[in-house]
Amino acid sequence: MRGVDWRERVREHVDFFHDNEEIKMDHIGLARYIHDQGIHILIEWDGYARQGERAQGLMALRPSPLQILHQEFLGTSGGQYVDYIVTDKITSPPHLADLYTEKFMYLPNHFFSKGHAVQEEVKKPTYEYVPANKPYTIGTGSPRENACMTKTGKKPKFVFCNFNKFLKNSPETLRSWIRILREVPDSMLCLLENPKTGTNYLRRFVHEAAGEPKIYTDPKSGEKIPDFEPKDGDSLNERIHFLPWERNPFDHQARNQDFCNVMLDSHPYNGHTVAQDALYGGVPIITRSDGDDMSSRVTTSGNIVLGLEELNAYDGSRQYEDIAIELGNNRTKFKAVRRQLIDTALQSNPMHPYWDAPRYAKNLESGLIAAWERFLAGKDPDVIEVVESTEASRGTYDQILEDNPSNRASDHVEL
Repeated sequence: MRGVDWRERVREHVDFFHDNEEIKMDHIGLARYIHDQGIHILIEWDGYARQGERAQGLMALRPSPLQILHQEFLGTSGGQYVDYIVTDKITSPPHLADLYTEKFMYLPNHFFSKGHAVQEEVKKPTYEYVPANKPYTIGTGSPRENACMTKTGKKPKFVFCNFNKFLKNSPETLRSWIRILREVPDSMLCLLENPKTGTNYLRRFVHEAAGEPKIYTDPKSGEKIPDFEPKDGDSLNERIHFLPWERNPFDHQARNQDFCNVMLDSHPYNGHTVAQDALYGGVPIITRSDGDDMSSRVTTSGNIVLGLEELNAYDGSRQYEDIAIELGNNRTKFKAVRRQLIDTALQSNPMHPYWDAPRYAKNLESGLIAAWERFLAGKDPDVIEVVESTEASRGTYDQILEDNPSNRASDHVEL
């Protein structure tokens, strides 16, 4: 399958690659192997996210002097055997430090790594939509034309989307989506079959949440009988559609521009990798910013770095709904926000800090070095705030100048 062999890609770009396939479920064997290799810093990239697919208990054996939690599972490990968690000051504010057992390793800009802008397979967003193909071809058509691949002839004027797992959404979030659909006439909600077995449950929830209970009085007996008035639940369900799962990650990312005008973020567990896919596809994300948990604040931080703080609902669900309703009903406003987002993805010389992977790598390396030097000095882990060096802040610019010396003139900086 095209573009999914991450294992080989990593192998090609690192100095040492340790193949532990045969002992990956043996946490004691893995710990012994890591210890014998003299690994200084062990970074956990799964946390509690993939129970049953990998060895549990590895970090508790502390095979390395320093152990760090980074991405995938976004929250504290709750264990005294993890020294640091990689984050930023918006995602994990200092005043919430008591919610974590780890010390913060604060990165500038945004703590979540994303390599979209430096991978050739990832489609860059475009200001104008590519004309639609029939049957649908990835990378063509607008959200209105593609209409979440529905068979109905009526086209929506605006398409909201959410491609996260259903389990990331609370009942309150789904009720917000119902109110948004009501207030944006002829809009549609495009979701992912994630999982497919959950779609009927979601539709049932919409049917029930859109209606209201009532009491029916039997005219003969006078007995009061619980009843239900469905109201507009069925018509709302007609405006909610599901895309099939796309196994190829690059094709999945490309579909964002084809199917989504705006992403309604999940709460209390934000979209993370899914959110980065949407943002790089030129799809603005409206998020609730009233949570304390790390997983609920990732998009809030990202929107600030991208200059889109107006999409952060600090006051909760009602503000979240109001922002979505405004964008859905105000085409001029939506186009301005979308263009601003796409500007960041297409910026070069230097790349926008949100998308600059080499810049991110330098900052992360600085954090790891600071943690290791602290360990060598015999100091306990403590908060590390990475101050971006001049080298890191130049990001990809130095490499561009090396490859294209004629670009040294300041008027070659493209915004």
